Amino acid sequence: MSNLLKIDLANLRLPARQKGSSVLGLTLDGGKLEGVVLRRTNGSVQLQRSFSATLSLDPLTNDPELVGREIRNHLDAAGIRERRCILGLPLKWALTTHTALPKLPEAEIAGLLQIEAERGFPCDVSTLLHGASRYTSGSGDQYATFVGVPRSPVALVEQAIRAAQLRPVSFSLGLLALQPPAPDPAHGILALAIGETHVGLEVTCGGGVAALRALEGALEAEAGQRHLHADVVAREVRITLGQLPSALRETVRRVRIFGPRDLAQQLADEIELRLESMQLEVELVSGYSREEFQAQVPPQAAVSPAFSLAVRLLTGETSNFEFLPPHVSAWQQFAARYSSGKMQRVGIAAGAVAVLAVGAFVFQQWQIWSAQSQWDTMKAKATELKELQTKTAQFLPWFDASFREMNILRCLTEAFPEDGSVTAKTVEIRDLNSVTCTGTARDYQALLEAVKKLRAVPQIPGVSMGPTRGKSPNMQFTFSFTWSQGGGSAN
Repeated sequence: MSNLLKIDLANLRLPARQKGSSVLGLTLDGGKLEGVVLRRTNGSVQLQRSFSATLSLDPLTNDPELVGREIRNHLDAAGIRERRCILGLPLKWALTTHTALPKLPEAEIAGLLQIEAERGFPCDVSTLLHGASRYTSGSGDQYATFVGVPRSPVALVEQAIRAAQLRPVSFSLGLLALQPPAPDPAHGILALAIGETHVGLEVTCGGGVAALRALEGALEAEAGQRHLHADVVAREVRITLGQLPSALRETVRRVRIFGPRDLAQQLADEIELRLESMQLEVELVSGYSREEFQAQVPPQAAVSPAFSLAVRLLTGETSNFEFLPPHVSAWQQFAARYSSGKMQRVGIAAGAVAVLAVGAFVFQQWQIWSAQSQWDTMKAKATELKELQTKTAQFLPWFDASFREMNILRCLTEAFPEDGSVTAKTVEIRDLNSVTCTGTARDYQALLEAVKKLRAVPQIPGVSMGPTRGKSPNMQFTFSFTWSQGGGSAN
């Protein structure tokens, strides 16, 4: 019999296109869209175009075709014809969670990270585009930070970008490009980036990203002017560093501040006084150093997330956090459609006709081939099932079936009044027991009633009230508590 040639159309890969030498870097923050066009030539990067515009249409609530048309109009007005682009998503879209990693063989780490991501995020992980950054303390303990972005808003932005006649090659976060992990894992850095509606906070140490947050209450807009609350930033810096393991916290000795010159200088001056006891060196970043990238950049280049994203893409610097949804090509759709069992059944039927024509011997050989074909169909699923059973038995002791996050959120929901007099703005759960909640209340009495209900929950030994700002009916509050799983059942 002739040898059987089997081609897996679904996994057949065509030769990759050569990487381009130019790219359009974009960042979306609030309604502000900023961009630069860079070209790499002979080991250096040249700035071709730059622009800044305010979108009148919200990409999350308006038709993507209309949003794309508005973006295209801004690009045409700036004389930008580059189609290949990288986009920095808003940091406030990102969800983060952390975990400690046991000492395991490297081949088993990927499976463990997937399990921990499913446990850590407060939603179905299939609704997120996520990545992980691993880091190690000086004592050898390993940790991982997971960052996830909801698929729905990313899909809407991607549609708008493609409607603007652009070809996205990467979606990331601007702050991760401004301050990637330092080459020396022993030198940790806390980065603060002043955006349009918030201040981004990132801690890199141990060779990875240890913390990533958007500080919502640190920046307010009044009469077209942005006002910075340095006390809020300083408090969040202390909280974030206090949540790190001591071996990692001790390596963080520098604070780098990015953003508009006036606000960045104000933040640098005020935060240096408030963090004096922590012995942190505050640095105002006003330009790129020669060692910043793997290519030479113009000395007059303004520091921006869009510029950093574009340069790192051109120089081939990879990131663990890629949020561009996978694109299914027309060839892959064709392969998935026509490599199905229907085509296999047609082949078997044709083979049966041939078997009947050549006699009993060929019929016997056909039976053998048919049985082998059925096993080939089941072999992949059987192997996958066996691997899943092995992993389940291996990682079962680490699985927590108590649904602690859901119980915490349920208690918060039941404590808040149904008339909307007290509403939550952010709920942050760390290590499955430390909970911080911010929001607004119509008056202080309504807030006290909600806190009183929380204090009556057996799993909450006490509620710590944080600072409140503003007056009725828009009073802003913060409180925190520790969830004790050893208390009575939450069900």
